[in-house]
Amino acid sequence: MPEDDPRILELRAMREKVRQGGGQERIATQHAKGKLTARERLDLLLDVGTFNELEPYIVHQGDEMGIATEQYPGDGVVTGYGLINGRTVYVYAQDFSIYGGTLGEMQSRKICRVMDLAVRNGVPIIGLLDSGGARIQEGVKSMGGYAEIFRRNALYSGVVPQISLLLGPCAGGAAYSPALTDLIIMVEKTSFMFLTGPDVIKSVTGEIIDAESLGGAEVHMSISGTASLCAHSETEALALCRQAIGYLPSNNVENPPITAATDDPMRMDPELNHIVPLDSSEPYRMHDVIQRVIDQGTFLELHPTWACNAIVGLARIGGHSVGIVAQEPSIMAGVIDIDAADKMTRFVRMCDCFNIPLVTFVDSPGFLPGVDQEHRGIIRHGAKVLYAYSEATVPKVTVITRKAYGGAYVVMGSKYLGTDVTYAWPSAEIAVLGAEGAVNILFKKQIAGAPDPAAERERLATEYRTQFSNPYYAAKAGYVDDILEPQETRPKIIAALTALRDKFSSAPRRKHGNIPV
Repeated sequence: MPEDDPRILELRAMREKVRQGGGQERIATQHAKGKLTARERLDLLLDVGTFNELEPYIVHQGDEMGIATEQYPGDGVVTGYGLINGRTVYVYAQDFSIYGGTLGEMQSRKICRVMDLAVRNGVPIIGLLDSGGARIQEGVKSMGGYAEIFRRNALYSGVVPQISLLLGPCAGGAAYSPALTDLIIMVEKTSFMFLTGPDVIKSVTGEIIDAESLGGAEVHMSISGTASLCAHSETEALALCRQAIGYLPSNNVENPPITAATDDPMRMDPELNHIVPLDSSEPYRMHDVIQRVIDQGTFLELHPTWACNAIVGLARIGGHSVGIVAQEPSIMAGVIDIDAADKMTRFVRMCDCFNIPLVTFVDSPGFLPGVDQEHRGIIRHGAKVLYAYSEATVPKVTVITRKAYGGAYVVMGSKYLGTDVTYAWPSAEIAVLGAEGAVNILFKKQIAGAPDPAAERERLATEYRTQFSNPYYAAKAGYVDDILEPQETRPKIIAALTALRDKFSSAPRRKHGNIPV
């Protein structure tokens, strides 16, 4: 065809119109808010030059409330596929410059199509959300569109990784889609997520609150626990997504990607031998333990500011992806409360979905006592952790660093819950109760009748601790596989994971279990 062929010129003009989204004025408005456009975001998320767009010319159908005069190609969402570090992903990015990114019938069809293609091809699906919610003009069609997306979020859960980046508002029923995905990444002062906005809350309950205080990134990172990661900017959020996808396999029948080991697998850190204080009531930082055991610089902590008495995150050990679960004894002594139980349960199940081995560090005096916790269902929430570890078939390695008391010992990947290899440090205390609590029950009368009850209690506690609250008592009974010098932990974990690389564990056939949600 000649260079001035009108058909080619028309195609080029149409492509340019597609790239313009809602037009330069609306793009400028987006930039004025400090936000990128949908296409700019995809350029940063994906490897350079790898994005292939699908269905760019779709427009909304019908003329509800006279909107036929405003038809924009793409209908408020950019969909397609590309590469992240050479691996294929399917993506959709809502375009706020077109109808405020609101979702209607055709936009939902586009999103559902890339979700279906992602599952057919066994690759992750990443959603970049920036939307005013349902397109009111389309009425029930927009609600039906959300239902189609939610259904796929649920059906495809555990089949391919699903990641949501909240890069603007996500209000009303729209919030349920990211809530169903594996990871949610938000941006400070830019992302908002709530079911009912400030105006509705004010009209119904009389409460006055702004969008940031109601559903901003800080709220969902520290109070609700809905968000997994938070970034200072959109650019940082997109980089976090690229980092997170590197720990995950493309689907549930693949193993996680292996990277070239940059850290000596036989490295021992002598500082670990001195990290647990001799006084068992004195705190230390489990974060320091984790950082000294894993491949240096590879820990991606999830929910870092919510339920901080528990730690979960992705890391590499010997180049292999692992999921880290632990208590933080420097916060609430590492006790397990309702939020910590939910945090660990969700993470353990995600790792099990995607064949990521679990490495658990245990230092917990038990579940948080109190009327509030009991009435709010600590039994039910604690049972979730028990369920998740029991159900998980991935390689599981547990290291008991200090306290493993009562129910906390059992639920945190204990040996007879199905853990493959269980190690203990010499500082480990494995018992039903701490020594003081145990002697108060076992020797109540003897202590009360002693000339010096305090001295008698201390003597009995010391005897109990010596006889029962040590790793050797548990090792003699087979409840731990070996007792390690702490500095040996890294090479021992790597050796265990290597031995468990081809682990196969089949569960009884069933439709699905009934986790105590």
